[in-house]
Amino acid sequence: MTAPPPPATTGHSRVAVVGTGFAGVGAAIALRKAGIDDFVLFERAGDVGGTWRDNTYPGCQCDVPSHLYSFSFAPNPEWSRTYSMQPEIGSYIRRTAERHDVLRHTRFHCPVDDARWDDGAKRWILDTPAGVHTADLLVMANGPLSEPKVPAVPGLDRFEGTTFHSAAWDHDHSFSGERVAVVGTGASTIQFLPHVQPEAAEVILFQRTPPWVLPHPDRAIRGWERSLYRRVPMLQKLNRFVTYWLRESMMFSFAKKPERMRSVEKIARRHLDQQVPDPSLRARLTPTYTPGCKRLLISNDYYPTLSEPNVTVVCDGIAEVGERSVVTADGVEHPVDSIIFGTGFHVTDNPVIGHIHGRDGRSLAEVWAETGMRAYKGATVSGFPNLFFLAGANTGIGHTSLVVMIEAQLRYLVGALRWMDRHGSSTVEVTERSLSDFNAEVQEKMAPTVWNTGGCASWYQDAHGRNPTLWPDFTWRFWLATRRFDPAAYRVERGPNPSRPGPAAPGLAVATG
Repeated sequence: MTAPPPPATTGHSRVAVVGTGFAGVGAAIALRKAGIDDFVLFERAGDVGGTWRDNTYPGCQCDVPSHLYSFSFAPNPEWSRTYSMQPEIGSYIRRTAERHDVLRHTRFHCPVDDARWDDGAKRWILDTPAGVHTADLLVMANGPLSEPKVPAVPGLDRFEGTTFHSAAWDHDHSFSGERVAVVGTGASTIQFLPHVQPEAAEVILFQRTPPWVLPHPDRAIRGWERSLYRRVPMLQKLNRFVTYWLRESMMFSFAKKPERMRSVEKIARRHLDQQVPDPSLRARLTPTYTPGCKRLLISNDYYPTLSEPNVTVVCDGIAEVGERSVVTADGVEHPVDSIIFGTGFHVTDNPVIGHIHGRDGRSLAEVWAETGMRAYKGATVSGFPNLFFLAGANTGIGHTSLVVMIEAQLRYLVGALRWMDRHGSSTVEVTERSLSDFNAEVQEKMAPTVWNTGGCASWYQDAHGRNPTLWPDFTWRFWLATRRFDPAAYRVERGPNPSRPGPAAPGLAVATG
């Protein structure tokens, strides 16, 4: 039998970046600013934008103020609202990528199907639909909200109506005259539900846990304000500065003094009382956990929508799905024509980790099955040389902009590359001791936070109730921790890389930390 031909090789680059959302585009810009032009971005879709490209459901809006939810080096004086809508954020990412010449480095419709570390060649081998690509350093910028999660409900495969996840919205589908089931009550649902309700004949919201909902402070930014930001950029920087520190002050309640959340609860209860006059419905919508334990939501039209006569809130769990119905645990059959899943994403169990194989051949999924999801400063994992994550483990935030954390990690990434250049290093790999010590410190800080003591289960937690997603401290402390690369925490191999010769003698391994 003739052996199959080897896969085509698409080339080699010093750095390969997976994903083109805020993290991926930011990585490309940071590399170019550092004088590193030998890199490629792999994107499975046909445009940049990440989650802000994919989530096109009606009403999709960021819950972080616009001037903070953007790159510090690329302010946008043209934001139309204080809290931006999805199309505007997607356009901002695209425009920023174009302005910084990122697109010529990007291979669209080209997902990375598998990544394997070749210890002999000191490089990553990436399998893509276009062939094999190799890289000295691999940067995973795919993001935590990239893989939609649909619950494994018995019978779902036999449902004859239309089903889709909010992150894959079917814009061709009409809800006119339909009985629509909405599953989940997270940030997406409270935004799209008010747009579905007026069109549908009936909406049934299947609620497992009610969220705490606060009044939305969003407003249109006036023309004279935008003009002022264009003429006096320092004013927009001042706006960002003030917004940042106001958001940082919230960490006292989230992580330092969770009892302070009582004041937030009073605001949320008042909002609920004012917008839901029916005491029976209001009782079903009242959470029993501390605000902030699950992500705090903001909306001015979610509660009024639930009070409309064609909306029903069902709190019994879903037992199964029939051909044209949803059956709840109490045995009641609810006839429906369409099902929308607002059930979030695979965050702690992202399928991509099963396709990244380290020094010993094991996948990251296999490693984390034993240790739990963890990374040193959210960036590196022992056993996986020259692999960096952006927005990785314990870098999520519950109070401010993730872009702040991403920019801190970009500085750390560039610092690592520069250090490798100066010392002629072929690989850097965080030691198990450094990783374990860092993770233990993070979990110790996590223990007293509202995310652990608030009395709820959330997507922040893994299957064991551990929180590997959020940063349990002020973001400025993360900024300080990542302000420069710390080689003492790494096992370093010094020696010429086949694609980047270095001055040091080959084969010298230094383990520190």
